Amino acid sequence: MYSTSWCSDCRNAKCFLREHGIPYDEIDIDKDQSAAQQVIRWSGGRRVIPTLRIIRSGQFEPIIVHNPPLNKLAKLLGIDY
Repeated sequence: MYSTSWCSDCRNAKCFLREHGIPYDEIDIDKDQSAAQQVIRWSGGRRVIPTLRIIRSGQFEPIIVHNPPLNKLAKLLGIDY
């Protein structure tokens, strides 16, 4: 997850993942400029957080989502919500 410490949507997404036992790595784009540039490339020019890079077993390419509503995130992760 690409996030910042001050972002409330990021905090909500992290809490959701923890509550559902979903492991994640966090990259603070305020501290890592190359990560910030990656988010901008993925989003088509915007600095959108949280940005999640979801790697699913058996899939060749990761799924990139920008600030998804929690119900969409749950669906992507196969969680009942």
